[in-house]
Amino acid sequence: MKTTKQSTFGATIRTTILMASLSGLLVVIGALIGGAQTALLFLGIAFAINFFAYFFSDKMALAMSRAKPLSREEAPKLYVAVEELTTRAGLPMPRLYLIPQDQPNAFATGRNPKHSAVAVTRGIMNLLSEDELRGVLAHELTHIRNRDILIQSVASAIGAAITYVAYMLLWFGDDNNSPLALAGQLATFLLAPIAASIIQLAISRQREYAADAGGAEICGNPESLASALLRLEQGATAMPMQVNQAAEPLYIVKPFKGKGIAGLFSTHPPIEERVKRLRQMRPSLV
Repeated sequence: MKTTKQSTFGATIRTTILMASLSGLLVVIGALIGGAQTALLFLGIAFAINFFAYFFSDKMALAMSRAKPLSREEAPKLYVAVEELTTRAGLPMPRLYLIPQDQPNAFATGRNPKHSAVAVTRGIMNLLSEDELRGVLAHELTHIRNRDILIQSVASAIGAAITYVAYMLLWFGDDNNSPLALAGQLATFLLAPIAASIIQLAISRQREYAADAGGAEICGNPESLASALLRLEQGATAMPMQVNQAAEPLYIVKPFKGKGIAGLFSTHPPIEERVKRLRQMRPSLV
């Protein structure tokens, strides 16, 4: 298992590369639209996006999901479970949030364990058993312990920003013959796939497998998470949830069926393979 220093260093390097990629992409777009002056303007926009993505990505993710703070009085059992699991994982207590959605799902966000949050939907609280919910919480805590939340949160924020810039260019370019209109039309078709590619490069599917394995270790029973994943996938299929496409990688299971451009953002490995790997762990943990 990676040490905390190794995980932190790796997350920092990946985040730096991701931010540099965004800056380079926007500078190129600015240069194509209006030359050096516009490129400089877009560089400033890139710096602003990077700053807010690093320091406020958790707030952006929670706002995009309409998550509300969850108090101990509202969910005493959830607090007890998270406190026990964080003790076993050697982590500080994250902030807890409730997403007002009936689809069962959850995600973790934040730039480090001291500034982390775990958000669960109303649906997951109603659907899963206590053991299954513990498995899901342990998975999310592993993302926090492995420092995945930094790169996931920043990647999601940057992906959302890139697609927003594309639509902003299209909106401001009212004249079909104006440079902004032409750039906007081009950006609308190209920037979303580019944003998706950046997210996929930043967020490896192996991190989901690692979070599954770590979650099974923390909660002590791989079957709890395996069973939860199967039920979550069924719930997500039955009740698709509309979320910002760039935020999709944060969730433990895909909140919607990816078609067209939306499918490009998917960073989740198949549930069947995740469950298979978890169930292969049982002999080693029993």
